[in-house]
Amino acid sequence: MSSKRNFVALKSIMYKEIHRFIRIWVQTLVPPAITISLYFVIFGSLIGARIGEMGGFDYMSFIVPGLIMMSVITNSYSNVASSFFSAKWQRNVEEMLVAPVPNWVIVAGYVGGGMARGILVGLIVTLVSLFFVEIQIHNIWVIIITVSLTSATFALGGLINAIFAGSFDDISIIPTFVLTPLTYLGGVFYSISLLPDFWQGVSQINPIVYMVNAFRYGFLGISDVSLTVSFGVLFVFIVSLFAIAMTLITKGIGLRS
Repeated sequence: MSSKRNFVALKSIMYKEIHRFIRIWVQTLVPPAITISLYFVIFGSLIGARIGEMGGFDYMSFIVPGLIMMSVITNSYSNVASSFFSAKWQRNVEEMLVAPVPNWVIVAGYVGGGMARGILVGLIVTLVSLFFVEIQIHNIWVIIITVSLTSATFALGGLINAIFAGSFDDISIIPTFVLTPLTYLGGVFYSISLLPDFWQGVSQINPIVYMVNAFRYGFLGISDVSLTVSFGVLFVFIVSLFAIAMTLITKGIGLRS
């Protein structure tokens, strides 16, 4: 009986989250497509023509996986951060906390909604990229696993951000000052093998490097880092962030006044 109740609760939270961003699709799904189109025109067509090849592929083909992953990261994170904080601000979270469902259902429901938006935006960006470059797929399973784990990782990160946030302004601090720099320095637009040895070592501290390279391997079959290490980093982050989110919700940190 409890498992059925948990399933209904999980399905309800995920449905609410998915319906939320689908209902305002002009704000949630269209802007990433426009932004990525500009990246393709500026970096792919104009700058890429002067750069030539990178990693044995033309520059536009090289940056496609990184641009898709950048969209997945941004949207998975922002969806959960904004939605959960809104629920906290409106006192809806308190109703879920007193409901007869375990806390992992709440976490999984919000993370599932964030993953849905991240993956859907990733698909939209992929379709947009077809207008600019012919996409090739080296290993579809690596693509699916990487995009799923990455969207889950940043959905959990968005949840933790929302738990600690005291105002709507607080949920934009991490994306602006942490996620954006890490993404741009994560090998989206270049191969880290081009960097001096010291900066290659520094880049390996950046977790987004592993996500982008694993995703690029799925498309092009090339990567600056080991695929095994990339998946290992993703699993460690998911387990760690899930444990943190569960601890925070269980103790009511940032949720109970």
